[in-house]
Amino acid sequence: MTHPVNPPARLLMGPGPVNADPRVLRALSTPLVGQYDPVMTGYMNETMALYREVFATTNEATLLVDGTSRAGIEAALVSLVRPGERVLVPVFGRFGHLLAEIALRAQAEVHTIEVPWGQVFPASVVEEAIVRVRPHLLAMVQGDTSTTMLQPLDELGAICAKHGVLFYTDATASLGGNPFEMDAWGLDAATAGLQKCLSGPSGSAPISLSDKAVEVIRGRRRIEAGIREESDEDTGEPVHSNYFDLGMILDYWGPRRLNHHTEATSMLYAARECARIIVDEGRQAVIDRHERAGRAMLAGVRGLGLGVFGDVAHKMNNVVAVEIPDGVDGDAVRGALLQDFGIEIGTSFGPLHGRVWRIGTMGANARLDTVLSTLAALEQVLRRAGARVPHGGGVDAAYSGWSAA
Repeated sequence: MTHPVNPPARLLMGPGPVNADPRVLRALSTPLVGQYDPVMTGYMNETMALYREVFATTNEATLLVDGTSRAGIEAALVSLVRPGERVLVPVFGRFGHLLAEIALRAQAEVHTIEVPWGQVFPASVVEEAIVRVRPHLLAMVQGDTSTTMLQPLDELGAICAKHGVLFYTDATASLGGNPFEMDAWGLDAATAGLQKCLSGPSGSAPISLSDKAVEVIRGRRRIEAGIREESDEDTGEPVHSNYFDLGMILDYWGPRRLNHHTEATSMLYAARECARIIVDEGRQAVIDRHERAGRAMLAGVRGLGLGVFGDVAHKMNNVVAVEIPDGVDGDAVRGALLQDFGIEIGTSFGPLHGRVWRIGTMGANARLDTVLSTLAALEQVLRRAGARVPHGGGVDAAYSGWSAA
């Protein structure tokens, strides 16, 4: 006999996904309506307006791509880049490699530059690469959870504009919990996901596109048989995807409501509620809350005598990479936290695999009580693993970190 879904209670304190806000879960359970019902199209318009506030933009083309955050990345890259065009990807962690791979699959000529994991790029280094490569598009991760680093973007938009380069960023791990100013920073495209600082489930990818980006997308040839007819104006290379063709998705979300797919209604409800909660609390207040919780967690792990990986001056607010003490089985500690306390923290990838745990404080979990619970549990598990850690050191330090100005 198959039983109903009934997962155990978990406190998800890894790099994502995190626990969804209960209000988002309630939104997911509300009734469906037809995709062209005036109520549904009204929710679509409201969702677009709410995400303009979240992205800090006036871009009309601010909407959702149905799918996980990777769907948003792929839609942006395959729609903005024609085969053979050059794309520059500065890589400072695993997800820079992902952008490069997706651009390669879009048949771009991909150029990468790299810094060691745990560092970020100075703007001058990016500009030097732009001058050398002369790319059509700069594609860059803002916050890479594999290293916990937050790449400064504020100078790059002006650099891209000076050299005639489109500027795209993947803000999946950073949007909502860290400063993000789409218009002020001169971004042409940005994508995200719900499952981190936005306090929702994975499955919907917010995206915002500048007028310049929309012009590039509209220049791609339309080939959807039976709905749109090709015209003499359709001279550009077609997007090599139907589902991720942002030109058609824009037509679906726009006033013409041209059919492209059936909108994932329940996920739209969830995405709308994620943005509504942020706007209701105040965008800057949410960022400040993430900064405070992240500061408390950083102080707490240091209070336990644990090292922290990477350039902490450029760490994301919402995740910290904690160095696993010598002689401690990192996977065993994670297993004990989950089994004995119902708390999940993350492992890592590539050169950091087995070297660090990644502990997140994001979304609805960016709170003092979740920080204290995680640190108290980690202390007990570490003691059982034979590590010598100060009694109450993590919790005491976290209290101080939370209260610091």
